[in-house]
Amino acid sequence: MSEYTVLAEISVAKISKEIALEKACVFGCGVSTGLGAVWNTCKVEQGSSVAVFGLGAVGLAVIQGAKMAGATTIIAVDINPSKFEMARSLGATDFVNSKELDKPVQQHIAGDLTQWGVDYSFDCTGNTEVMRAALECAHRGWGESCVIGVAASGHEISTRPFQLVTGRVWRGTAFGGFKSRRDVPKLVQRNLDGDLPIDHFITHRFEGVGATTNAIEALHSGCCLRAVVKYGPTL
Repeated sequence: MSEYTVLAEISVAKISKEIALEKACVFGCGVSTGLGAVWNTCKVEQGSSVAVFGLGAVGLAVIQGAKMAGATTIIAVDINPSKFEMARSLGATDFVNSKELDKPVQQHIAGDLTQWGVDYSFDCTGNTEVMRAALECAHRGWGESCVIGVAASGHEISTRPFQLVTGRVWRGTAFGGFKSRRDVPKLVQRNLDGDLPIDHFITHRFEGVGATTNAIEALHSGCCLRAVVKYGPTL
């Protein structure tokens, strides 16, 4: 294990020294991406309705961001109901276990939970069938669906052209539209100011390089949001 790393200046963001590195690291990807998909890519407005597919760290960040943006209906969708309590604590208002439905989840959301669908939907799974469901539960005329999850190589998304002709918008996002050098320091500062709590995302902690495999296994277990591994002495 190296003691020093050489990085290109453009790849480095200078953040406040007041934040613990084990907390700051969650702004490096998933949490920032979920928040930014709401705030930057879709620009969710006060009073909006939102559906979030997949309740890992990214999906929960979407829920947190939507609540902070003023969304009043936030539908959390996952096949693991043990994740619903965390989603509720972050602002979700409705919960759907799609395995328990006798119809496609998009028909349940756009028909049972709402009349015509939600204003914004977010796929946080990387499953192309879920991406389609997320689009098709968006409100006809103006609904927007954002693909955040990364699908396996070679997979393709599909839907009927009618879904787009009737006014829905299908979007994608990378790092939630944030510019890392400019925006990560701002996210860190918002956390330090108490405006953006993130401690709930770190569910597992490990010490030393040898525990890296344990961290990966924790992520695969389905009960881990983010696992932090400390390499070397505590700073």
